[in-house]
Amino acid sequence: MTKSFSLVLVIVLTLVAGFLDSQGFFHSSQVWKNDQFVTHEAVKSLFSFVAGTILFWFSIKYLQQLGVVSAEMQTIIWFVVTIVGVAIASGKFFQWNIIDQSIGIAVFIGIGLLLFRTGA
Repeated sequence: MTKSFSLVLVIVLTLVAGFLDSQGFFHSSQVWKNDQFVTHEAVKSLFSFVAGTILFWFSIKYLQQLGVVSAEMQTIIWFVVTIVGVAIASGKFFQWNIIDQSIGIAVFIGIGLLLFRTGA
């Protein structure tokens, strides 16, 4: 398998896994309404987390083929995709003012730089 194809698989699998996990977090936030457990939100959350985790396992296979073997780097890639997915799914990221959006983006860049510089 070529590195280009592995890279495409990593991107696609990680985007889908991160999106599913973001849906898991989004539905988790809806599990309790008025002190009542909302079963259908819990089921959506559970399904999203399970499917996202399985896809992430496959993305790790291709990340390792590309030389990304540290758990920290694999996790930061997943984390960025997931948190962006949560922000988009909730619609609230776009309601933040530009300074708060910039700070959020800077934090993600900073985490990535830290992991890169520490060799994670």
